[in-house]
Amino acid sequence: MIYLLRHGLDDERFIGGHSNVGLTLEGIKQVKKTIEFMKHNKLVFDRIYSSDIKRAVETADLVAKAYNMNIILDSRLRELDKGLLTGLLQKEAQIKYPKYIENVSIDTCYPKGESMIELYKRQEKVLKWLLTLDRALIVTHRGPINMYYFYLNHELLTNDKKRFGVTHASLHELDSKQKVLKKIFEPKGDR
Repeated sequence: MIYLLRHGLDDERFIGGHSNVGLTLEGIKQVKKTIEFMKHNKLVFDRIYSSDIKRAVETADLVAKAYNMNIILDSRLRELDKGLLTGLLQKEAQIKYPKYIENVSIDTCYPKGESMIELYKRQEKVLKWLLTLDRALIVTHRGPINMYYFYLNHELLTNDKKRFGVTHASLHELDSKQKVLKKIFEPKGDR
């Protein structure tokens, strides 16, 4: 079994993507609740792979300490690259790049970044690799996990970020044999 864990809450005043914003105190609490669930349900994995973006690394580090394991960083697990918007305050991005904040189509490429379609194609390759694994925990972001849901459910790609309930510190189980992905936990009080 493969487990996919979205990072905990980060400072949402900033544009995410590849930005290196760390977890908030609430985000740390969320991850700890998910770890409690994992331990209580005796979830087993031999390796922890993580996106190399700070909020994911901090999430993976909390899990690694709880399980006395090491982390394997993998840049392929990164979120959508929002290019020049990366790390900007939301308010600043709204002024400088208003057409990239709301109603962005799936083929709109962020300036010096990527489009949702490009993220999908990038994560399609990653998913094929994930399906060869067993007993692994993957710490990543909402974007990649959503792409796996779209792909495995044979659904048309949309910009609906909330469609599959990939909330902060939510845990998803990927049955690599059946090619089925489902959410198995989300910390209460999450947005």
